Amino acid sequence: MSDHFQIAIDGPVAAGKGTVSRLVAERLGFLYVDTGAMYRVTAYLALQNSIDLDDEAKLVELIKDSSIEMRNPNDDERDGRQTTVLLNGEDVSWKIRTEAVGSGASKVAMLKKVREELVKKQQQIAAKTNVVMEGRDITYRVLPDADVKIYLTAGEVVRAKRRHLQLQTRGSDVGFDEVYKELLLRDEQDMGRTHDPLKIVDGAWVVDTSDLSIDQVVNLIVAKVKVMQQNVHKH
Repeated sequence: MSDHFQIAIDGPVAAGKGTVSRLVAERLGFLYVDTGAMYRVTAYLALQNSIDLDDEAKLVELIKDSSIEMRNPNDDERDGRQTTVLLNGEDVSWKIRTEAVGSGASKVAMLKKVREELVKKQQQIAAKTNVVMEGRDITYRVLPDADVKIYLTAGEVVRAKRRHLQLQTRGSDVGFDEVYKELLLRDEQDMGRTHDPLKIVDGAWVVDTSDLSIDQVVNLIVAKVKVMQQNVHKH
């Protein structure tokens, strides 16, 4: 068991993992780690360096040579981001949020050695501090001994609507049907991966956010963690 408290959250795209994790981390004073951002950084690096998204050896080399850091946004970074992502010291928080980088991220996430390299980086972060870490394989691959394991989900249409709204608020004029198709494709990729597919592990707490507000979900998780922390102090 790590000396630090670990909350691992998995779930499909647009289930609210980012927002919920960020707020839970804020309420508990933990570091929020968006592991998906690491795959986006990898895709971004590949696109910047004109490297094929299936050139595993070159991608692994790129990751090893790069410093990827994350921190909770500071006061002058409150522009809607969930986390501040630094690539070799440069703030790329928004540069990695394009659709092109997103679809590249799904592709590089299929590569076993890329995943292994990024998992190491994720585990190093969690070894240093209390974390709320979210992604697709956190509960069983990255933090298998996490204190709390959560599978956050919601219905497909609900998730597509959220994703669509999110893109519209960023000025994208993509249509709902396209977003819905993209979401189904992402689900298929996430669940169909040979390495570390998205799945519900034994002992995971499944939270369906379809009919819950963000606040309700955050309150649920924070209340559970506080009870656990109190019990630890009692023993």
